[in-house]
Amino acid sequence: MDTIATYREILKQALLDYAQLRPSHGDIRPEAVIDEARGRYALMHTGWDQGHRVRGNILYVTLRDQKVHIEYDGMGYGISEDLVARGIPEDDIVLAYMPEAPTLADYEREEAQLRKRSRLPKSITTTAVPQGA
Repeated sequence: MDTIATYREILKQALLDYAQLRPSHGDIRPEAVIDEARGRYALMHTGWDQGHRVRGNILYVTLRDQKVHIEYDGMGYGISEDLVARGIPEDDIVLAYMPEAPTLADYEREEAQLRKRSRLPKSITTTAVPQGA
């Protein structure tokens, strides 16, 4: 199987797996939207929660230029690490939702360099804590 066909299958299976996960509240249906011919993969939520309509895109990924482009990732834990675990190399995952669209490998190299310069242990995040917190 060629690389793009493998990526298609991985993305399809990931979305179908995610679509099985139901939110812990409301009557919300996760739905996988898969367009293999155009290389577009989305996860949508539709339904009702506490009398309010819920609808929206949770995840949007495209296949372009022999790479996986994560266009939008609204999942709490992110899809990129899952795709790596399923066999897609970090260098083939583009974080398209970020300025300059780095690959996941570029992003992780830059983060490692920042940690090295600041001497922060890996377990500490670089997010600023508001004063008085």
